[in-house]
Amino acid sequence: MIKTRFAPSPTGRLHVGNIRIALINWLFAKKHGGHFLLRFDDTDTDRSEKVFEDGIVQDLLWLGLTFDETAYQSRRFDRYEAIRQHLIATGRLYPCYETGEGLALKRKILLSQGKPPLYDRAALSLTPDQKAAFEAEGRQPHWRFLLNHTPIAWHDKGRGPVHFEGQHLSDPVLFRANGVPVYSLASVVDDIDFGISHVIRGEDHVVNTASQIQLCEAIGHAHPTYWHIPLLVDAKGGELSKRLGSLSIASLRDEGFESIAITALLSRLGSSLPIVPMECLDAVLGAFDDTAYSRATPRFDSDELRHLNARILHTMPFDAVKDRLMALVGPDVDEAFWLAVRPNLVFLSDAVGWWTMARGEVTPLVAEDDREFLKNAAATLPPQPWDHNTWGTWTKGLSDTTGRKGKALFLPLRRALTGQDSGPDMPALLPLMTHHQVRDRLLVEKYG
Repeated sequence: MIKTRFAPSPTGRLHVGNIRIALINWLFAKKHGGHFLLRFDDTDTDRSEKVFEDGIVQDLLWLGLTFDETAYQSRRFDRYEAIRQHLIATGRLYPCYETGEGLALKRKILLSQGKPPLYDRAALSLTPDQKAAFEAEGRQPHWRFLLNHTPIAWHDKGRGPVHFEGQHLSDPVLFRANGVPVYSLASVVDDIDFGISHVIRGEDHVVNTASQIQLCEAIGHAHPTYWHIPLLVDAKGGELSKRLGSLSIASLRDEGFESIAITALLSRLGSSLPIVPMECLDAVLGAFDDTAYSRATPRFDSDELRHLNARILHTMPFDAVKDRLMALVGPDVDEAFWLAVRPNLVFLSDAVGWWTMARGEVTPLVAEDDREFLKNAAATLPPQPWDHNTWGTWTKGLSDTTGRKGKALFLPLRRALTGQDSGPDMPALLPLMTHHQVRDRLLVEKYG
């Protein structure tokens, strides 16, 4: 069975780069009738916070990315310790006593010599007495995985054939001095235990994957299929960061973006498929093509998201927004209002301004040369009820009596009735107003 996972650390809010990875994992699993696991990589208990965990769940569910299971690495330390003992017993895990400063100095020397900063395995030659002396000083060892110096190769779903030589990699640290496992160990054990078939993640993990494949073998399991995806950057090519709050899902939600606009855009970035409006997440899933992604670095542009958000709203039916619209402007809102104003919306909240224009107070814009014309317009205003034909009938009569045409005819009326130079089509807007409102905004004496 296809099974994927999204494994965030609850140390900050999710940004669009995180969600793009989560979305592709979710779409791939659901497209193939599989399962999607949400796993919290929370072994760093000092930085992991419940508020961020709750925020991650909120963001995923708001976007429609439901999960079939939830797991927490912080609840699996006994399992990681069992693996540690197995690796020690089989000679694949060894203690190291170097300090951070000592390791940094070694790396600096190697780099100055033009050599790769690989760990020299000095800890393997320590005698029992030397180890005892270090521990007597209060040093606790960190533990490294002993890589086999053999070729490591796999077929990556995103990158094709990938090849590393074991001797060109440093033995990775799997356990810190405090006994806490690092990402590489905990992630591999979890992927095995939870039956993850496909690990879909950013291409910054490619080197990790090489050592993780050997770790899978050392534990006694086949490795999953790997799919490394180019990381999303911002419009200027900058790196996204949870710590900095870059383009967080929470901030986009607060700005008023539709969840479907975010998922529709992120599902296509980095692929050969065009960015198009979609009505729901099921449509995104139905159009998902895991073979369409390329190796190019995708860029997230907020302006592109705004444009897509507007296009989605412009075709959204009233029933899809009715409840939210009522919460924004009140229970009297109806489909006629929605159909009239939706072509002018970028965010749903923009409807509030048009509702105020139609039902509340407006400060008309009136030029001195238009005063007599607007008086004439008020005098010839048809009685209600009004429909889509009223505007055309009324303005034709005004044109016949005043000689005005085009912009000289329509713009003064729009500015007086709405207080703006542009907006929804007046044939649809006029029936939303009352006869009293329109006359009050047209009468020149009000501004004299």
